[in-house]
Amino acid sequence: MNRPVTQQHLSQLAELLAWMDQAPERRALAPEARTPEGLWWELLVGEEQAWVWLEGGRVEGYGALVPFWDGAALEGPIVRGGDGRALLAHLIRKARQRGYSALYAFPEARNQRVRSLLEGMGFSAQHTTYFYTIGRADLSCPVPQGFRIERVERCDPEVYRELYSRVEDGWSLRLRWTDEELCQHFLEAGVELFLAYSRKGQAVGLAELELGDKEAEVAYIGVVPEARGRGLGRALLGAVADWAFAQPTVELLRVRAHDHEKAAQTLYRGLGFREESAVMTYAMEF
Repeated sequence: MNRPVTQQHLSQLAELLAWMDQAPERRALAPEARTPEGLWWELLVGEEQAWVWLEGGRVEGYGALVPFWDGAALEGPIVRGGDGRALLAHLIRKARQRGYSALYAFPEARNQRVRSLLEGMGFSAQHTTYFYTIGRADLSCPVPQGFRIERVERCDPEVYRELYSRVEDGWSLRLRWTDEELCQHFLEAGVELFLAYSRKGQAVGLAELELGDKEAEVAYIGVVPEARGRGLGRALLGAVADWAFAQPTVELLRVRAHDHEKAAQTLYRGLGFREESAVMTYAMEF
């Protein structure tokens, strides 16, 4: 049976999440916390609307709705006991009741059980995103002649939006941010913005780096169409990698590429990045 997550479920939910983590074929979008206390703050104090599936009084499934783009992102479904259809049907029904226009799910590509469940309930596969990692390495690269790369202290929202919309057709999330939200984001600790400029001073590429205590992630990287094919994207990657690994505690760099970004995938593999996971995006429109 489906029940809203309460404090009495948190210990068993933490154990269910640990079970999911043990194998790639079980993984899907899930809470970050892995302790009852952390889950309490994330699920019972936060904005998520979360439910568990109970079999014989035990937590054997989990799912939640999180506001995302024009609809909601689906955490899970994480299914250990039962076939999961009742849990997923419940989540779809709740999304409709809350007036969401679409529901998105992000299972690991190897999670055939949940992928089949989603497809059987009417979700459509959109694309696959590949995630790569590399340990401390020298990835520096000369900047092509006629260009320069600079770390930007303050974000110019107008320049940023134009670049963001031109370097990748599929990016849209940041275009909804206000000027204030964009500026505030790049003032946060650990968030760095690098821009590439042409000889005429026109911004033609960007790279965003998010620094953690031990890891760093390239959140976005791209070059406008007319500046491609000259090694500028490779030089941007080298610039952010140099900055990341200049931090003494950072031991790992993460990057990502969608399935249509073949050149980026080839570049990452050629530089020694290891594919860590592949996540599929599914969508259901209401």
